[in-house]
Amino acid sequence: MSATGETIVGSRVIVSVLGHDRVGIIAAVANILAESNINILDISQTIIQEFFTMMLIADMGKSKIDLAELKSRLANIGEELGLRIEAQHEDIFRYMHRI
Repeated sequence: MSATGETIVGSRVIVSVLGHDRVGIIAAVANILAESNINILDISQTIIQEFFTMMLIADMGKSKIDLAELKSRLANIGEELGLRIEAQHEDIFRYMHRI
C-alpha cells in the first residue's frame, strides 16, 4: 500500500534526476540499480545549458530491496554528486501527473 492508502500493483518505478551536469551521473544511477537487481526498461536524458535531467523507467520485480530502500540509496548517491534523485512507483507517478 502507498502512503495515500492505495494498493500498489506492479513493479515499475520512475526515477528522475536533476542537477548540474558532470561526468558519471548515468553510471552512478545505473550502478545502484544494477546492484539492486533492478532492470532499466527505458531512459531519457538531456542537458539544457549546464543542467542535467534524466528520467527512467525501471522494473523492480526481481529486486531484493523495496522502494523505500531504493529511494534511500538513490538519495545518498544524489547527495554525493550534488543531484536531486527521486524514485516513485509508476502508479503514484501517473496519479500525480494526470490531466
